[in-house]
Amino acid sequence: METVKLGTIGTGQIVRKILDNVSVTDGIELAAVCSRSGEKAQALAAEYGCAGTFTDMDAFLADSQINTVYIATPNLLHFEQTKKALLAGKHVITEKPFTVRLSQARELAELAGKRGLLLIEAAPTAYLPNFSVLVRELSRIGKIRLVMSNYSQYSSRYDAVLRGEKPAVFDPQFGGGCLMDINYYNVLLNVLLFGKPKAAVYHANRCPGLADTSGTMVMEYDGFVSSNAGAKDTWGENFFQIEGERGYIYVAGGANGIASVRTVTKNSDDTYNEQPNPDRLFYEIREVTDLLRREDRQRVYSNLDVTLAVAGVLEAARRQAGILFPGDEPAVRTVETGSV
Repeated sequence: METVKLGTIGTGQIVRKILDNVSVTDGIELAAVCSRSGEKAQALAAEYGCAGTFTDMDAFLADSQINTVYIATPNLLHFEQTKKALLAGKHVITEKPFTVRLSQARELAELAGKRGLLLIEAAPTAYLPNFSVLVRELSRIGKIRLVMSNYSQYSSRYDAVLRGEKPAVFDPQFGGGCLMDINYYNVLLNVLLFGKPKAAVYHANRCPGLADTSGTMVMEYDGFVSSNAGAKDTWGENFFQIEGERGYIYVAGGANGIASVRTVTKNSDDTYNEQPNPDRLFYEIREVTDLLRREDRQRVYSNLDVTLAVAGVLEAARRQAGILFPGDEPAVRTVETGSV
């Protein structure tokens, strides 16, 4: 396609961050905004110089000016909205987490393939220049023996939890919780680097009636274990560290951004940063726009394999931890990770 003409579903903070980068990227433009609130849709559209606004999703999806839909709504809505957009013949970019269940992710991937459409999970990690650096540096540290990470970011909504409220970001009825948000990035980076884990167990901190507010995901691989902490009820130093028999790699800023990559061996200590723009979403929008314009199905469908694997890990681990969402069956006993 010559130009990605984007229609957005949702008007939250992440949408604005995405559109900030759309506005500085060639080959992509905002064509329309859809929201249940006409006032919010009009305000967002006006902010980014767009005339098209909708409160009815069917009318939005029927708009021929839109060739690609970006979905940034509560987690539990992703599946149905993505499916409707694909059935309407649109390419789709869906915010992470892609879906709350592996079966849903598989259905969407199959539907996109049958219809020849591009389907992309909006997660910047694999598109970052420093991710390629990280992959390159792995061979320098020898056989991997241990991986550990932390991504903690105190949520402004956690204050509401302390007041006894039930904000959607922590509500299982909306597919909320820390694992599906903050710790997602740690799980994704593990799968991108090491593939499917043999097993995964999630140890969650929970408040009554809520999904997890923090926790640790332990992922078992051949020869090493990866321990990944995430929190929305505290904060700390965010990092991702890979330890091998000949050295270690320290990722500053953690899995969500890969601010720099430091490789330390007995004979060297080197730090790399190939991201002059500190905004990780800049690289995501640039690369996703390129994939869409070139209609690079091979790369897109390969990325979907990773999406399926992550969906499987998240679903099985959270259910074993007792975090159930609407529509979940009884907790599974084994981790089904999709394919990579």
